[in-house]
Amino acid sequence: MTRKNIFLIAFLIWYLPFANTIFAYGRQDTLRGSNGAGRQWWDVLLYDLDVKFDTTQRSISGTNTITFTISKAAGDSMQIDLQEPMVLDEVKFEGQNLTITKEGNVWWVIYPFNQLRVGKTQQITIRYHGKPKPAANAPWDGGFIWTKDHNGKLWASVACQGLGASVWWPCKDLQSDEPDHGMTMRYTVPSNLQCIANGRLIAKTEQGANTQWSWQVREPINTYNATFYIGDYVGWKDTVKGEKGALVLDHYVIRGNEEKARKQFAVVKDMITCFEYWMGPYPFYTDGYKLVEAPFLGMEHQSAIAYGNEYKMGYRGMDRSGTGVGKLFDYIIIHESGHEWFGNNITATDIADNWIQEGFTTYSETLFSQCMFGREKAFQFMRGEWKNIRNDRPIIGNYGVNDAGSGDKYDKGAAIVHMLRIMLNNDATFRDLLRGLNKSYYHKTVSTAELERDIINFTKLPLRPFFDQYLRTTMIPQFEWYVKDDQLFYRFTSVVPGFSLPLEIKKRKKQAKITVTGDWQSVAWKKGGYNIDISPDFLIHMKE
Repeated sequence: MTRKNIFLIAFLIWYLPFANTIFAYGRQDTLRGSNGAGRQWWDVLLYDLDVKFDTTQRSISGTNTITFTISKAAGDSMQIDLQEPMVLDEVKFEGQNLTITKEGNVWWVIYPFNQLRVGKTQQITIRYHGKPKPAANAPWDGGFIWTKDHNGKLWASVACQGLGASVWWPCKDLQSDEPDHGMTMRYTVPSNLQCIANGRLIAKTEQGANTQWSWQVREPINTYNATFYIGDYVGWKDTVKGEKGALVLDHYVIRGNEEKARKQFAVVKDMITCFEYWMGPYPFYTDGYKLVEAPFLGMEHQSAIAYGNEYKMGYRGMDRSGTGVGKLFDYIIIHESGHEWFGNNITATDIADNWIQEGFTTYSETLFSQCMFGREKAFQFMRGEWKNIRNDRPIIGNYGVNDAGSGDKYDKGAAIVHMLRIMLNNDATFRDLLRGLNKSYYHKTVSTAELERDIINFTKLPLRPFFDQYLRTTMIPQFEWYVKDDQLFYRFTSVVPGFSLPLEIKKRKKQAKITVTGDWQSVAWKKGGYNIDISPDFLIHMKE
């Protein structure tokens, strides 16, 4: 047996017990989650969505004009995503109706696209209708939300992260392809209601008993972030002096909630200032910032953050950290707004890597806590959230099948960011890292592999085993130690090959800085130095 084969077998013995659970994925999962033959040859430049809402029947109808460029040699069919029970009626290209066939939630548009020149810009217009899937438990089990506000008036919106934008409008429902030039949204609703959406309001047109609200997003946008809020809204404007000038802040709440909303939303200015300090300029100055009361808990809808925390501090009045710090701020305002940097500006190419969005954004809560309440309380809050980590499966999901991985991408993902900060041991450098990422990946998508490479190059730290440990296994390193003959012996168990962490160990006045690996090592340590303390800022377990 060759040394190469011996190494391979050893690796598999270590890796397989901790590899992602094997799930039964079907063709629909692959069509939705991968950049397949019907997607890979075209790049979206602009969406122009025009939707009419029938609020009585809870149905919609409309068109979507997709401007795209042919980025490589094309095939003879284009994949358009539109989920059941929605119906795609027709697709027009250069004045003619194209042949369409349905395969589950995918509609194949048949045409000799391979005869078109690479680099050419084209347009198709899609007409569709239907009753979108209602949300069972938004935002987790998403879809349309139809309800009434406290005044008895219609209140409607949508939340579709994970489920996908194709639950209500036809598009290329792939996280890696954002429209380069943004999106125009025209929503026609009853005239006794307002319709708020992403970006800037560019027109408001009366159409008998209805009104068409036209909104424009000029920046790239995730398809699941395109949204609407229909209701009896009142609004007000504000501004904050940011790093790129005056940032317009728009706030919209249900009529009757303005007084308490003004009090609760006052934190937005301090939040923007804090986040800009740590993560760089707000990424969407052109489209502005909106905070909109929604008929569900919340969502990071780009430039139109959904707010449904019932004007409570914490998470629905609870402290997820159990430290008391979590009730000093409104979780939904801070967390969902933090996504403007990680999630909306920097987007994971495949949702399997959504820890990038959720982990860094969860850590933005710690950054805000430090800005407002100090470093000690912020770190206390951060560590408190670790109790929510389940280690049910690795954080990274399975690629190409629309698998978002474990829910640990929030708190364990944030722990990874925090440990990076501790290892850097320099907040100025850590800040440079966060700001640098938001600059390097400004309005772009990124994979875990790319992010790992850039962080390693920036920090100059040996982090590949660190990322493997916390992203690709469910193992938590266990620190083992004992004292013998004036020596402290120590090592990690339950770690991947090559894993190490720099720890500071203490016992009263005794202390030592050590780098702990999976091998036994020792350091001079007088007798009686038992019950040692180690940094609580690393996600590890301790065993004597």
